[in-house]
Amino acid sequence: MGSIDKRAIVIGGSLAGLFAGTLLRSIGWQVDIYERSPHTLDSRGGGIVLQPDVVEAFQRAGVAYEAPLGVVAHERYYLNRDGSIAQRMPMRQTLTSWNLLYGSMRRHFPAEHYHQGKHLTEIQQDGTKVTAIFADRSRETGDFLVGADGPTSTIRHLLLPDYTPQYAGYVAYRGLVDEGELDSATAKLFAERFVFDQFPNSHILQYLIPGENESLIPGERRFNWVWYVNYDETTELPDILTDKNGQRRDYSIAPGTIDPTVEQAMRSYADRVLAPPFQKLVAATQEPFVQAILDLSVPQMAFDRITLIGDAAFIPRPHTAASTAKAAADAIALVDALVDYNHDVPKALEAWFGDRLALGIQLCKSGQALGERSQFMYGKGRSEG
Repeated sequence: MGSIDKRAIVIGGSLAGLFAGTLLRSIGWQVDIYERSPHTLDSRGGGIVLQPDVVEAFQRAGVAYEAPLGVVAHERYYLNRDGSIAQRMPMRQTLTSWNLLYGSMRRHFPAEHYHQGKHLTEIQQDGTKVTAIFADRSRETGDFLVGADGPTSTIRHLLLPDYTPQYAGYVAYRGLVDEGELDSATAKLFAERFVFDQFPNSHILQYLIPGENESLIPGERRFNWVWYVNYDETTELPDILTDKNGQRRDYSIAPGTIDPTVEQAMRSYADRVLAPPFQKLVAATQEPFVQAILDLSVPQMAFDRITLIGDAAFIPRPHTAASTAKAAADAIALVDALVDYNHDVPKALEAWFGDRLALGIQLCKSGQALGERSQFMYGKGRSEG
């Protein structure tokens, strides 16, 4: 599609920002993405369950990718306490990695229009244009501004200061293990399956994802695991979210920076409560990381020429496997509305946001119900197995 004389400013250069940026370009918009981190983004999230919206976004934006976009799991296993199989369920799913999705889109988006180390401080609208003002005093003006800056969104803070993510009562410990680092019996049980170990007030799950350099070659892939554990917000969470340098983080601790005391407590807890195959998986993990599970719902996503998409607007809990897909679907619906309304931004946003708001609310409620059932059926505490 030929270029039209319209410019979009996208704040946030992670998956949601890249979905918006690549799809806006596909309908002829000029787009610049501004990412606050000065460093190249790398995976904090590890694995992602691939949903159809992501595949559609890739196809529509013309992003080149290797098919399949991940590792196919053919079935689900639920384990007994001793590690034997309690239940098998046929279920085909494609499991991908944050790195593969991000890398594919980042290579597709023109490097000269992706700006790092740009920290937004202010936004101004005058009815026909919107201006972003950054900490380095630079200003950028366009016809449309997309807030895709995640859970700690500056744009949401500026537009809806009373809406901030709330801690859900538990965290997710996560880890990645290279396929060759696990003993063969455990690797055989876990390979190309979605495996769960559920016990009172907790569960852990694992699946294979692409490995180093996005490799899908057997032997070069990675096991990705996520373990949900309850912690009290006042007495326990601050320690979990303080890194090895003594710095308190907002919501997550990156691989390699977890406090050794916290890591050791997690490892010895794993040895006490997890089924043996999962004990081995956690033990083989060199750099576990942790994120607080959050809830966030906003009452509004469109503000004249500004919109909030992805985790800047709604944070569905990870049990829904919907966060990345929702960011893709938000962006797809956005470009469809712009085309339908002849690129009239306020009209397109007005038509767009109702369904997106309803879906966001529904996803958040469904994630909360899944989390309550998993984590709090036996009170708020932790199981001792």
